[in-house]
Amino acid sequence: MRNALIAVVLAYAMTGLAQQDPVSRSMNQPVEPFRIIGNLYYVGASDVCSYLITTSQGHILIDGGFVETAPMIRANIAKLGFRMEDVRILLNTHAHFDHAGGLAQLKRWSGARFFASRGDAPLLSRGGMNDPQFGDRLLFPAIEPDRLLDDRDRVELGGVVLVARVTPGHTPGCTTWTTRIAEEDVVILGSASVPKEYKLTPAIDAQYRHTFAILKSLPCDIFLGSHGSFFDLAAKSAGKKSFVDPDGYRAFVKSQEYDFEHHR
Repeated sequence: MRNALIAVVLAYAMTGLAQQDPVSRSMNQPVEPFRIIGNLYYVGASDVCSYLITTSQGHILIDGGFVETAPMIRANIAKLGFRMEDVRILLNTHAHFDHAGGLAQLKRWSGARFFASRGDAPLLSRGGMNDPQFGDRLLFPAIEPDRLLDDRDRVELGGVVLVARVTPGHTPGCTTWTTRIAEEDVVILGSASVPKEYKLTPAIDAQYRHTFAILKSLPCDIFLGSHGSFFDLAAKSAGKKSFVDPDGYRAFVKSQEYDFEHHR
């Protein structure tokens, strides 16, 4: 069901409808921001996620949603009592229009430095043009990284350390972010889904296999991701499930690997 939903969204985007279609709109509904744990906050939409990590030396913002999500993210940061102008570092999970669409605007509003994986940097700087799977069909405002990241590179600010685990396949430089907050291991999973339109060349097949090996190796207490559907955001934000969910993380990775192995 999860991969089917993503496939429908991509299909609509290819026809230029994007935010005008009901599936995309359902992923981008406003939600109230909230604290997840410690200095980690949710500031995204109903399914396209964005996270704020606050520090005494400024803040880190992860992912920008659709173009239309950027004003929601800014409003959510303000609702929590923080300032967009205090965001010092802007990060991305992967270079698709539903996660990178708002990045350029968020960078303009905040003046933050934008860090991105070496693998996704060309796609980000082209605004999605010449995507290896979708060509020029999923465009977004271009953004040039200020720093390129490789696997295991660290991003540090105000005592917070985020580690970039490059988990390619879904995009060439798809990134899963890991950190430790309030004595808990946090994983923000980029994506390991394989939309039905994807053509798995030998090289991309090898990327996915490498990604699953990494994901299965990560310690995880707090399970988060680029889409709320990955980790039951609605139930967890409503208090029906705990964000401490190592079993949910393992089950999700297993299900994604199963979908990959049975991709046709």
